[in-house]
Amino acid sequence: MARPIWAWRRLCLSLLFVFIYCAPGVNLLPGENINYNLVHSWADKLGLELFTLGDFITRRKEVQESFKEAKVVPRQGGALVEMMAKEIEMMMDLKVSAVRRIMDTAENTALSHQNDKADKMFSYYNAKEMAEPGEPTPPPPTTPPDMDDQIGEPLIYVPPKVLVLEPRPEFHNASVNFSVSSVHVPVNVYDRASDVIKAIQWSENLDQIFRDNYKNDPSLSWQFFGSSTGFMRQFPASKWKKDVPVDLYDCRLRSWYMEAATSPKDIVILMDTSGSMLGQRLDIAKHVVNTILDTLGTNDFVNILTFDKEVKPIVGCFEDTLIQANLGNIRELKEGIESIKPTSIANYTAALTRAFEILEETKINSRGAQCNQAIMIVGDGAPDNNEEIFQLYNWRDPPYRPVRVFTYLIGKEVANWDDIRWMACENQGYYVHLSDTAEVREMVLNYIPVMARPLVLGRHDHPVIWTQVYADLEETKLSDHLWDIKQCEEQKADVLEFRRVHFDMLQASEMHKREYRRMKETWNQPVDSNVYQFMTTVSMPIYDRRENATKIANILGVAGTDVPINEIKKLLSPFMLGVNGYAFIVTNNGYVLFHPDFRPIFQGYILKPAYNSVDMIEVELLDDDRVARDFNPVLMTIRDSIINQSTGSKWMLVKNHFDEMKRVARVKRQYYWTAIKNTPFTLVITYPERYGVNRMEPRTEQDIHRTYITGKNIRSFFDGKRWKIHPDWLFCKQTNKTFRTPETELLYFVDRMSEPGWHWPSSRSAMPPEHAAAIFCDRQLMQSLVFDARVTKWFSNNTSFNARDKDEKRHEFKQRFGITVAFLATHSGLTRWHEFHTNMAEQPGVGESFSQNNKRAIDEIWYKRAVDQYFVHKESFVYSVPFDAGEGGQEIIVTASNAIFHNESSKSAPAAVVGFQFQHSAFYKLFHNITGNACAVDDKDCYILDNNGFVIISTRVHETGRFFGEINGAIMKRLVEEKVYKRVIVYDYQAVCFESKTDVNASNTLLSPLFHLLRMGKWLLHTALWYIVQLMSLAPGIGANVETVYMNLNGTEPKPELIDENINSKNSWLKYITLHRTRLKSCDMQRELYTLYNEKDNVVYNMTAHACERPFVVLPIPNSNLILLVIDQLCPRDVALVLTVNPKAVNYPLAINETFSCYKHAREFNRVRPQSCISRHANESHIKLCGKGCTIYANLTLLLLSHVLSRLL
Repeated sequence: MARPIWAWRRLCLSLLFVFIYCAPGVNLLPGENINYNLVHSWADKLGLELFTLGDFITRRKEVQESFKEAKVVPRQGGALVEMMAKEIEMMMDLKVSAVRRIMDTAENTALSHQNDKADKMFSYYNAKEMAEPGEPTPPPPTTPPDMDDQIGEPLIYVPPKVLVLEPRPEFHNASVNFSVSSVHVPVNVYDRASDVIKAIQWSENLDQIFRDNYKNDPSLSWQFFGSSTGFMRQFPASKWKKDVPVDLYDCRLRSWYMEAATSPKDIVILMDTSGSMLGQRLDIAKHVVNTILDTLGTNDFVNILTFDKEVKPIVGCFEDTLIQANLGNIRELKEGIESIKPTSIANYTAALTRAFEILEETKINSRGAQCNQAIMIVGDGAPDNNEEIFQLYNWRDPPYRPVRVFTYLIGKEVANWDDIRWMACENQGYYVHLSDTAEVREMVLNYIPVMARPLVLGRHDHPVIWTQVYADLEETKLSDHLWDIKQCEEQKADVLEFRRVHFDMLQASEMHKREYRRMKETWNQPVDSNVYQFMTTVSMPIYDRRENATKIANILGVAGTDVPINEIKKLLSPFMLGVNGYAFIVTNNGYVLFHPDFRPIFQGYILKPAYNSVDMIEVELLDDDRVARDFNPVLMTIRDSIINQSTGSKWMLVKNHFDEMKRVARVKRQYYWTAIKNTPFTLVITYPERYGVNRMEPRTEQDIHRTYITGKNIRSFFDGKRWKIHPDWLFCKQTNKTFRTPETELLYFVDRMSEPGWHWPSSRSAMPPEHAAAIFCDRQLMQSLVFDARVTKWFSNNTSFNARDKDEKRHEFKQRFGITVAFLATHSGLTRWHEFHTNMAEQPGVGESFSQNNKRAIDEIWYKRAVDQYFVHKESFVYSVPFDAGEGGQEIIVTASNAIFHNESSKSAPAAVVGFQFQHSAFYKLFHNITGNACAVDDKDCYILDNNGFVIISTRVHETGRFFGEINGAIMKRLVEEKVYKRVIVYDYQAVCFESKTDVNASNTLLSPLFHLLRMGKWLLHTALWYIVQLMSLAPGIGANVETVYMNLNGTEPKPELIDENINSKNSWLKYITLHRTRLKSCDMQRELYTLYNEKDNVVYNMTAHACERPFVVLPIPNSNLILLVIDQLCPRDVALVLTVNPKAVNYPLAINETFSCYKHAREFNRVRPQSCISRHANESHIKLCGKGCTIYANLTLLLLSHVLSRLL
């Protein structure tokens, strides 16, 4: 039966070819299987139909006419960056003043309460225990019979206090109380210890200054006092988050505390790995070193040397140097610690000599921190005190000791403690003795007050510290925890799926589909996320001013306040920078505080391992042909100028990727930069040179005040509900009022402006303290917004199609194209829309859906692409569909947009973008009607591709939204070779990779029985799983075949075959559904992206098809960003060739055992050291306090919690 059908089909195709060949006006040249003239007519008809539709529906000419009253003025980049930097400086000065008041109050309060006795029954608002009205009070804990003997005193229980809390949007919707502060106590701190509870008592007096600060500056975020005893007092009061397995937070380990309490430091850690450091001793030593690393920040430098009879760096490529203590390098060091194996005997002389040599060479060569220097020795005892080494290197300039020595003696029973203690005491350091992991954190943190002694003795100098960007309250260790949970969830899903479909799950197509889906999830790197609150913090140290305090030089703690990054962004006036313009801030280390391409999270909610150490040259990608990490010297020169806080400007050709890093634009940009005074930050602004040099603004006669005088009601410009304003821009704001929506807030100020006596605020930053109800306003933005609202008021009005012929035409277009909405967005952040309903009655939901997803005006991708397309063809529309839209099985919406420029004399500036959305099925029907059946036969394939190579129309609808190179790599390669598309390589220097995870952690003696029990349980579970699945395989219906055809990693269609022929034998299938556990690693990736050549007379568009030598015709579709591609399918092609825009890891030429961190370290960039450095004081030699032994005073619960903590760390 199959043979006659095949023959009949062949006969029909032959007749069709004869019909086409003999048709009037169709002339096929010899060897030409695709008629060029016919394809050309298709492209022209498509272009005409689409443009006529867009031109009528968007009323683009009327919109352009509406802006004729405006004027075009030059954008002064130098003046603009100076103005923005001044605004940020004013705001930051206010935060510094608030912190300074907290600091002064804390020092005076501590001094006045120095003789108070500790009240161990003192009740305070504990952030982890306090209750809200109506909440049940937890019962008091029961005391174990031997608890008194363990802590030396009776258990103290104080009932939690009750406090009313209410959510506030300015605090990220956290529930807070502005009357009092709350106290967070880490799990490793006993809050009823005398020194702790006494500090909690006197610091309660800070509530008044907290309230006064907030009253003076309502834009203040969290204010806090971090005590050296471990607790943190925070205002306003709020409950602590409980959605993490263990509370890892300790304010003394946060960068704002560490950098304020100690000046920058160079540290060499010497870790004894001799044969005696086995078992629990090694486990404690690792915990000590890890905790030391946790106390370091980006202005510190460190290295770890292990020593037995030889001295070796923990990471081979870090030999004889110090590395910056950023998150990536710290992670590399911690991974190196895991593989330590004790052996031989300890050579302290060689280790100390090497450490001093590294520190001395660092100082001579002006590397590292160039401030404090320290050696930290972690071991179980030294055979002698090595006095001659210290005399040679450290005692040259008495009484100063340029290098402090801190010693950590490990083990319960150690004989040689006096020599290791002597090393610390004679070198202005500190000695501690540790015998259990529970006490490690508290003991390690003893080095902070010692490093702070020169600061405290100086008393009057309180350095102001600004931190690198960080995620509020989140620990990067949680990233590994969240990734482990994610892998467990995937493992569970695989097992359940195997139970459902059995061996069908192990078909190659299913395996590839599942792997591709999970890889796509890891590529999800949103720039904007509500998961974390990113911020910088300003802080100052607080000193003990007591007279006798000079003998011990106590640091009481650190005062600080957070500055959310979003609050800084609001002062940057993105309206003034225009479309595709942006600003970013760079720190003294060259890292970005924020940037449009700063992508700190992946999977949508997991922080990247080195998320806050992204260098500016890793996000500003020059458009050159250099390989990865071979940065252009021009860019390096600009970077040096920026970190040195100079003022300058420069233009550069750059590659801007966007839309999930799948599209790219090659742009010439102008850069301007200047310092933000009294901070380590430099502000940089940039905008495209082609259309960014000018901007549009209303004329003087269109001023808001003059409009009111003429009797016009400005509020009427904002009638109806079909409009939105940019939700992230600061138009006007009153600090003591909150509003439900930005639109409600705007209308409030529109009414205020009509009142007598209205005056524009002179600055958008917070007012001086006497202005409690401070008003922030951007006058230029408000003027432009009101002007845009006035001239576009008609757009959202349904009656604007008032003529009968227009109404009929509108109905015709609606029926043919399934148009859902037409929209307009202006340069001032205003978005209007007009819905098209299927009948005369209005249908709710269409406009709301559009406005919720498209309210960011110039920041929307369709707006940016339309403005870029204007310079390809002024009247052309940009058409787009969502990526992989054809896989969803739902109606696909096509978005079209067109840029409106306002011209005045020889100058022009983007004023707005108009557009519309319509149904993809209608677009396909139009395509089919124009091409007839010519694209429906087996010998031809027809595609409409956009300017980045993504499929807009295909005869196979499931291909819609896919990259064409994944469908037909051979033809895509030809399109690149013939210069239809240009390949642009974009490097992602913020990528995350995954390496195989092996369990190499040593277990301490206390936890080892539990560890072995867990291993046994794991084995039992694995065995049980095998038997359960085997039994289920006997049940009928479980293994039903399910036909699936999905793309593999590169988008091809794999054969539905089993991944392994022997998969049914015993339990060999287990390895295919058992995930290989991985750990997160920072890495570099590259994407090969594509963009159309924009030459108007590209000769390739005049080329005809010629047999299989050139089996296609490609033509531009007029007035659009689209091309029409017709392919001869009878010609053979390399189906294995696949081009993809998906990321690929960059393979650097690494030596054996060299890591990516080593490669980066060898190519490290310049940095500027912080201005403040206080590392010595003449009176410090009088301080004799230099150490303590181990003491166990924690209760049993605290001990167990600390053990859990130690395992997580």
